Amino acid sequence: MSLNFEQARAAMIEQQVRPWDVLDPRVLAALVNVRREDFVAPAHRQLAFADLQLPLAHGEFMLKPVVEGRLLQALALAPGDEVLEIGTGSGFFTACLARLAREVLSIDRHADFVEAARARLSEAGLANVRIEQADLFDWQPGRQFDAIVLTGAVATVPPMLADWLRPGGRLVLVRGLSPVQDAVSLARRGDALLEESLFETDIPYLHGAAPVPRFTL
Repeated sequence: MSLNFEQARAAMIEQQVRPWDVLDPRVLAALVNVRREDFVAPAHRQLAFADLQLPLAHGEFMLKPVVEGRLLQALALAPGDEVLEIGTGSGFFTACLARLAREVLSIDRHADFVEAARARLSEAGLANVRIEQADLFDWQPGRQFDAIVLTGAVATVPPMLADWLRPGGRLVLVRGLSPVQDAVSLARRGDALLEESLFETDIPYLHGAAPVPRFTL
């Protein structure tokens, strides 16, 4: 039996996302209006709305809907904001960002992810996104942003991210040691970053951002 995607989408919002305190109407509208089933691997299309991290190529994962909702809400995007996303992945989260902000620049280190996400975003009619193939630790944007979000975890906050934020900007990421990581929002105030803890989670690390193994005798 094929899945009724509209019923599954509504159930995802009402049974997963809202109970996790995602109540911002613009965020909920983005999660409803972006067709999540079009951004997952064909083999996992029937699981598009499950409370699961769905596998992508290269050992990467698509985040759970509840985590995506909380991160989108924490960004508190205004319609005129310019956003940097680190880790395009399937492009679903990118598409949600595009519905909430004026402009999105997304980077991913995998060329096939970049190509596929461009096609999916074009099919969705979202023209305010640019996707580049790049690695966070070997790249410079040459500009600043109102908001930055990372879709993979980091052991510690990469220091250059603060320089890429405009004054008053928000940096939202997941930080710490698996299996207990913290999602945090960091607001730039002058040269300082004011931190707000959001929730605990456990997601895969960005390439090059995992903790350094410690050897003991």
